Amino acid sequence: MKLYDAHNHLQDERFAGRQEALVAEARAAGVARMVVNGSCADDWPQVAALAQRHPGFVIPSFGLHPWYAPERKDDWLDQLIRWLDTPGAVVGEIGLDRWKPDLSWDGQEEAFVFQLAEAAHRNVPASIHCLQAWGRLVELLEQYPRPACGFILHSYGGSAELIERLAPLGAYFSLPGYFASEGKVRPREAFRQVPPDRLLIETDAPDQLLPAARQTHALEDAAGKLLNHPANLGAVYAFAAELLGEEVPALAERVERNFCRLFARPA
Repeated sequence: MKLYDAHNHLQDERFAGRQEALVAEARAAGVARMVVNGSCADDWPQVAALAQRHPGFVIPSFGLHPWYAPERKDDWLDQLIRWLDTPGAVVGEIGLDRWKPDLSWDGQEEAFVFQLAEAAHRNVPASIHCLQAWGRLVELLEQYPRPACGFILHSYGGSAELIERLAPLGAYFSLPGYFASEGKVRPREAFRQVPPDRLLIETDAPDQLLPAARQTHALEDAAGKLLNHPANLGAVYAFAAELLGEEVPALAERVERNFCRLFARPA
């Protein structure tokens, strides 16, 4: 089976320079490709370097995450456009966030719309983060140009009812292993309503750990805090198959088709 990670942050400094070992272990665990998402101008060079070292395996994704929108520099969009000229690049992580305490809304919508427009102009997928701002996100997606190829709702946490409104706009819905946790009943129920041709799987490594009993690869940061290893992707597939009542091989074939359809563009 080939496994496809629709969203992670392999460049994250918490991995402390262990990226090459993580890539080797992920490949050994069956990972065929992964989308590595930048969050701000400070980590875009690291994303590009990973893609250069692992062509055909790492898909570089560049975006200004809403957590960093209030502190963006004046030239952030010019910098982003230059990084998006990297061969095979897509857009992300972008989005809206009303969940994080003390995070200003100032600049979030403006940054999101700029980046969505750039994805539409290039017709490349955009990986979208949304927390407690679903109504406004849908309004902006309906109002502004979107990439014709589609976009990813990373770790989709919206309602099941909203799926019917988002799917016709081009949404793909990406499932993280963290939703296997005991309290995540509502998002699990939502994913049972995702159209079969719009399901993707992600690790969001180093974040969104699976429950301990489901993890296949252990990893810690320098302070001993547990991190999500990208090679846990197979365990996320197993959780998804259990959730949807499917066999893992059949699910993997379907996710492969979905992933390759969305990212079907020359590198």
